[in-house]
Amino acid sequence: MNLRQITLKDQITLKNIYFDSIKSIDENIYSPEQKTIWSSQAWVNQEFHKSITKGKGFIMEHLNNHIGFAIRYPERKLSLLYVKGNFTRKGIGSILIKAIEKEAVKEGVTSIKTDASLLSYRLFIKNHWKIISKEKIILQETAFYRYKMFKNLYF
Repeated sequence: MNLRQITLKDQITLKNIYFDSIKSIDENIYSPEQKTIWSSQAWVNQEFHKSITKGKGFIMEHLNNHIGFAIRYPERKLSLLYVKGNFTRKGIGSILIKAIEKEAVKEGVTSIKTDASLLSYRLFIKNHWKIISKEKIILQETAFYRYKMFKNLYF
């Protein structure tokens, strides 16, 4: 496996990973309607666009396949963390989180936050992040729940 910095040339690849990741989520966690609305954010949400064009992050490659990525934008927020469905639960998410944290520390960031899904919040807890609160958001008239989380960085 190879971990490298994301470049502007990776935008379509990032959207493909994002889409695959959401599409593969168990429908007991998110309904088909929620998954469709969530995955459409790659094309309609300006914050998503800002993250992939202005953020800093890493992409994981395996045998010439792009399998996951993480982006920090703005500098104190892990805004995107996605791993393709058939590569989940193999430690890739943790590797990406640690790379983001290490890069943030190098840049003088002392704490970082994220908005974690009902699926990913357990991964963040495993990596010593703390829950601030659970919140409900509405996208296209559909409710989603997520966790506001943070971590103090001490490297």
